[in-house]
Amino acid sequence: MKEKLKVYIVAFLLALLGLSMALYKHFALGFPLLPYEKVAVWTVESKVEFEANGAPVVVSLALPDSQQGIEIVNENFTTSGYGFAELDQPDGSRRAQWTRREADGKQLLYYRLQVYPGALDQAAEVIAPSSPVPPEFDSAKAASASALLDEIHAVSANTETFATQLLRALTVEPLSQNAAFLLGENRDPAFIAETALQLLSLAGIPNRIVRGLVLEDDRRRQKLVDLIEVWDEDEWKIFDPRTARPGKPADFMIWRRGDVSLLDVEGGRESQVTFSILRSYRPARDIALANAVDNRAALIDFSIYSLPIEEQNAFKTILLVPIGTLVVAIFRILIGLRTSGTFMPILIALAFIQTTLLWGLLLFLIVVGAGLFIRFHLARLNLLLIGRISSVVTVVIGLMSGISILSYKLGLNQILTITFFPMIILSWTIERMSILWEEEGPKEVAIQGGGSLLVATAAYLLMSNALVAHLTFNFPELLLVQLALIMLIGQYTGYRLTELKRFTPLVENR
Repeated sequence: MKEKLKVYIVAFLLALLGLSMALYKHFALGFPLLPYEKVAVWTVESKVEFEANGAPVVVSLALPDSQQGIEIVNENFTTSGYGFAELDQPDGSRRAQWTRREADGKQLLYYRLQVYPGALDQAAEVIAPSSPVPPEFDSAKAASASALLDEIHAVSANTETFATQLLRALTVEPLSQNAAFLLGENRDPAFIAETALQLLSLAGIPNRIVRGLVLEDDRRRQKLVDLIEVWDEDEWKIFDPRTARPGKPADFMIWRRGDVSLLDVEGGRESQVTFSILRSYRPARDIALANAVDNRAALIDFSIYSLPIEEQNAFKTILLVPIGTLVVAIFRILIGLRTSGTFMPILIALAFIQTTLLWGLLLFLIVVGAGLFIRFHLARLNLLLIGRISSVVTVVIGLMSGISILSYKLGLNQILTITFFPMIILSWTIERMSILWEEEGPKEVAIQGGGSLLVATAAYLLMSNALVAHLTFNFPELLLVQLALIMLIGQYTGYRLTELKRFTPLVENR
């Protein structure tokens, strides 16, 4: 009983470890559990337009950074006729700079990038902001602003609810007398955001503007959308001035924060920047892998993905072998099916993956049948075991060569895949079946041969499944779960399924 308990404990720990690692890769690193799963990738293009004055030109454009939930890749800058540099600012932000000695007339510059959902969120160091400088209002606006802030303070409980109620007071109709006076006739979201920031500063709450893009497919000549951020205890919280709701809107990409200018142009006039957005799809596994590699996730850095591509392709097949061993354990230990050799069905199943099932079965039966016929004739020569096996190997190779040539001449290309059958295993199978025929008779040969093909077929159906192939390669830690199952099955000593019929009379006589 103690030994069984040890098996249960070890199996539980192995399964727990394997499942934990797999779930971490799925939820934290973004690896998909289903094959062919795709992720939306957004291509964002900014177009800078201006009229050059015929003088030296310097154009500076604020660039976005990777942010929570979004990764930026494949940045491209159009620099035809311009010098280009990417500048890192003291505050950690980035700017693109185009320069030219002389330019005249209408100028176009492009910056393009791709963004996709990022599973790894790098927590940046958050520095508490200093107290804001109160805005300068005239006496009338100052009185209205103070009165409005008093109203908001009375119906709020903390900084977050204060900001929410303030935005509602500036957006939800009908506006109060104080809010309407502060806004005047202007109901533009950008002006509402600017007014909200001024009022927050007057209330002594640190704040800043956030400008970004709503990622929607097939959008052209878009402008940045204004949000506001409010400092609440130890973190920045985003609010949408258009809806007065806290939190960043769905599919929103932050382009810049604070009062940093979006575009600066020296040597030109009538400058503007517009944005176009296009959505495409890429395999979720490729996105997750690229994201994990960029962030140097330890579980990926020391994994199969760090191997050369040739070795990775080899492991795609190797990692399917434990699936076959699990199938063999179930059929032999729980069901009680007899096979010719313990793991010969796994090798046959691997061959079936290359040949397809029906052709594989046909080729196996032809080679083994012909090999048995020749083996019986070799038995009359009284050869030693080594000589006999060597002869059978030679005969098997000859049979496979002949079948391949004949099939090529007949145009049956599928039969050419017979070369994927393991020749040595086929030779040993023929030898064992011939000995079994002599000792136990043809019935036992049919039982073990049929059992081997049945197990090989079941293993093939499981190993060739797209979901199984995806999970075994992308989540190799699930091998621990398979090992736990095999250990549990391996300690089973009860009746096999095929033995129930044999013991049925004992139950009926009770």
